[in-house]
Amino acid sequence: MAMTNRERFNATMHYQPRDRSPIYDFGFWDQTIPAWHEQGLPKHVTDQNINAFFGMDSGLDWVHTGVGAGLAPAFETVVLEDRGDQEIVQQSDGARVLRNKYTASIPQHMGHLLTDRASWEKHYKPRLDPTTPGRYPADWDARVKNWRDPNRPNVVALPGGSLYGWLREWMGLEAISYLVYDDPALFEEMVTTVADCIIGVLTRLLETGGHFDGVSIWEDMCYRAGPLLSPRHFKQYLTPHYRRISDLVRAHGVDVLWVDCDGNIDDLLPLWLDAGINCMFPVEVGVWGADPVKYRKQYGKELLIMGGFSKLTLTESKEAIKKEVHRLAPLVEEGGFIGFCDHRVPPTVPLENYMFYLKTVREVWGKGVNLAPMEEL
Repeated sequence: MAMTNRERFNATMHYQPRDRSPIYDFGFWDQTIPAWHEQGLPKHVTDQNINAFFGMDSGLDWVHTGVGAGLAPAFETVVLEDRGDQEIVQQSDGARVLRNKYTASIPQHMGHLLTDRASWEKHYKPRLDPTTPGRYPADWDARVKNWRDPNRPNVVALPGGSLYGWLREWMGLEAISYLVYDDPALFEEMVTTVADCIIGVLTRLLETGGHFDGVSIWEDMCYRAGPLLSPRHFKQYLTPHYRRISDLVRAHGVDVLWVDCDGNIDDLLPLWLDAGINCMFPVEVGVWGADPVKYRKQYGKELLIMGGFSKLTLTESKEAIKKEVHRLAPLVEEGGFIGFCDHRVPPTVPLENYMFYLKTVREVWGKGVNLAPMEEL
């Protein structure tokens, strides 16, 4: 019997029987779909309907609660300087960045509103009040009704916020790195304030009696050589608050907590597990060679994994793609693992390769069972 997306996700994350593995992807770079149009993808296919075109279950479009655990209200987005093809913009988080107008790229940080205790207390701390009405949607009652429905088909993820990643974005990597040493009391206060806001928001959501399927945390606190914050400081400043979050949601029956962190997570992975964060996402393979199979052997079934299929492999031969799909198949069968590209699919991946990858995944991981139809070119 066919399972719903939610039933299949929860069965997979709890090593329970299911009709097949979920067929997901993380998404696509802005340039990818236009590049694929030039390679034969029908023009009517956009980022809004591409998952249906490819016959994926839903992509990773988990239904979020519509409740924000971060800055409320957000800062006004303002163009500060026009530089032709580029512009300097104050973002909704207060950071000032240089961004391209017409092509997608990671904006370059040019300056930050958050620089010291005075700016923290004036601009940021007041925006981290969990009772601020603006962070809760106007259709709250309708959402609560959906959350309470034990038979709804969609996965609903709680907002787990960010204990370090947000602060890095608000202040800049260099400044936040110095702050840990120059003013550890302020750093600790900032982490605690953010955590208090997250806890307050989660408490209100959990008290609705809703059935939630997981907690989504974002950090991006690693790069190719390892973490941006030392494991010692991680344990000192972050671990206690991760445990607060984990203990709270587990007391309400939510036991899947994933952290979205790019880069080489090896040094932090055991610390997250110790703090109750049990799922890594998207397990970026990178030049450092992260491997879901190796992680499972190292940490056992305690560790849940999403992602882990190298985007670089998708640019290689079809034989290489097929080999990796089959290599990961035993992990898919075991459960606790949902494989997909280890970040958003870049435009360097040929459309032909991606479609071959999906067809192979549907056959090997999905076993051809209860699959949505996949369109042909």
